[in-house]
Formats: sequence, structure tokens, C-alpha cells
Amino acid sequence: MNSRWGRRGAEILLFIVIVGGIYAWRTRDLLPAGDRVAAPAFELIDLQGRPWSLDALEGKPAVLYFFAPWCAVCAASSPQLRWFHRWQGDDVQVVLVGLDWSSPAELAEYAARHELRLPVLAAGPQTAADYRIRGYPTYYVLDAEGRVAGRDFGYTTAPGLWLRTRGL
Repeated sequence: MNSRWGRRGAEILLFIVIVGGIYAWRTRDLLPAGDRVAAPAFELIDLQGRPWSLDALEGKPAVLYFFAPWCAVCAASSPQLRWFHRWQGDDVQVVLVGLDWSSPAELAEYAARHELRLPVLAAGPQTAADYRIRGYPTYYVLDAEGRVAGRDFGYTTAPGLWLRTRGL
């Protein structure tokens, strides 16, 4: 019986190591979070034609959520973004940054389809390069001074975003 539990424990540990290794490999090129470096500056336009810059986000923490309108994981994360915004919207700004799109209408359709009443900025290859975006969704948590406090890749939940933005 003990050998069975030992084997099960070893299998679980191996699984955790493999998943952790894959995660570390996939996030290795993202901007560093531990040093609180300044996020790259940007000047983008939202779907209503209003200009946005990194400076406009300063004053309270923000989540920059980089997505592609064709991304299935982004679509699956959309309800979590809505819930997080309803829950923490007064304390944390959530801004969606669309990449790899064919027209602004495609970004607007994505936001409407997923009932996202959040700012959606239309970005291009330079913004993707500045933020080291290699896949979708990728998101950065910025502190109130516009510095990178956290970053991640893949599916996220409202509680996960809350944990990453707590104390900023």
C-alpha cells in the first residue's frame, strides 16, 4: 500500500515539474516582473477613436490583456475579464489590446460577442514586439506608476487576476 502511494506521489510530482517547466519555457521571454521595470510606452487608438497612452493608465493598477480575436483561449477567458472588471473595476483598470487582427471591425465584433465593455485598443507588430508577445492571451499587471508588477500567459480567472493585483 505504501509503495502505491509513493508511486502516486512521484507521478504527481513529475506532472508538476513538467507543467512548471513548460510554463517557465513559455514565459521566459516576457518582460521581467520582479524588478518593476517601466512598461514600454505606447500610443494606441481605441475602437471609438480615442487615443490611449501608458501615461493615461498611471494612478491606479492596470491589467493589459493582449489578445487575438481568433484565439479560443482568449474567448474562454473573456467571462473572467468581465467578472474581474465588475468586481474590481473601481480599483484596477482592465484594458484589452488587440493584436493579429484584420480590421478594427473584427476587434469590435470580438468585444461585442463576448460582452466586453472594456477599452479595446488596436495595436500592431511594434506593440507586440515591445511587450514581447509570443502567444495569446498574454497579460501584464502594472502598478499605479506604470511598472510591470506581474505577467502571465494563457487562461486566467477573476480570482487569479485579483491575487495578481492585490496590494498594488
